[in-house]
Amino acid sequence: MRNIVHRHLGKVVAGTAIAVAGTAVMVAVTLPGTAGADEGGTRAGRSAPQAAAAGAGAAGAGGRAVAPGVVEAAPAEGRKGEGRDPLTDDELQRAEKIALSRQLFRSSESVDGERGPEPLGVDLAEPDSDEAGRPDAPRRADVTFYDYRDDTLVTRTVDLDTGKVVATGSQHGVQPPLSRAEKAEAAGLLIADPLGAGLKADYKDATGKALTSPDQLQLSGAVYRAAPGAQPAVLDACGEHRCVRLFPKIKNGPWVDARQLVIDLSARKVARLGH
Repeated sequence: MRNIVHRHLGKVVAGTAIAVAGTAVMVAVTLPGTAGADEGGTRAGRSAPQAAAAGAGAAGAGGRAVAPGVVEAAPAEGRKGEGRDPLTDDELQRAEKIALSRQLFRSSESVDGERGPEPLGVDLAEPDSDEAGRPDAPRRADVTFYDYRDDTLVTRTVDLDTGKVVATGSQHGVQPPLSRAEKAEAAGLLIADPLGAGLKADYKDATGKALTSPDQLQLSGAVYRAAPGAQPAVLDACGEHRCVRLFPKIKNGPWVDARQLVIDLSARKVARLGH
C-alpha cells in the first residue's frame, strides 16, 4: 500500500486522489497557486486570467504604466462598541477576564488538565425584549467555558458597562464547536497513541520527517457524539464527554483521512469506530 501513497502524493487530478496508507488515508488536494500547467500558452502555475492581469498591470491604456493599487489601513478600533456593533478586542478581553472569577478558576479544569476552565468563545449577548432597538441598550457578552473536571459547559453573561457578571448557567451534554487548543490536544493524544501509527507513517511518507507534535499539522475537527451500535463501548460516553474527530492536513501537503479515529478528550483515550 505504501507504493500507492508515493504514486499519488503531489498528483493533481479532478476532485481528489485518495491513497490508503496504514490506518489512515492521504487525500491529495490542489494547493493555492500550484494548479494548472501551461494553459492557453501561459507559464506553468499561472492561469490565463492571471497572465492577462500581469500584462495589464505592466501597461495601461496607450502603453502607459499604471500605478500600483493602494490598500488603505483599517480604521482604528475603539475600546468600546456601540449598539449591536461586534465586540471590540478590548471588550472581548475584558469580558473573559470578568467572567473567569477566582472561584471558577480554582474549581475547574482545562483540556490539558491544568487549573481553570477551557475558554471556548465570547459573543455579543442578545438584548432583552424590552431593550431591542434602543440605542442606549446595555452591551453584554456571553462568555463560554468548558470545565473538564465534570464535563460542564459554563456560560456567564457580563455587563460591559458595569463590569459585572449578571447571569451564570451550566449545562451537561451540550457540545459547542471546538477551540484551537482542544484540537491541538486531541492531535497530541492521537500522535502518542498506538492508533496514531498510520497518521505518523503517512506524515513520514509525505515529508521524510517524523511527526512528533501537533504544530506540524494544520488541524480541523468536529465534535463527535455517540451513535448506538456505531462505535466501541469506550466511546459510548461521547456527547456527555468531549469527543473529537480530527481532519489533519500536512502543512504544504495533503489531507490525512482520520475520520475513523475518535479522541475522547474527557477520558483522554483514542478509539477506532466500528465498520
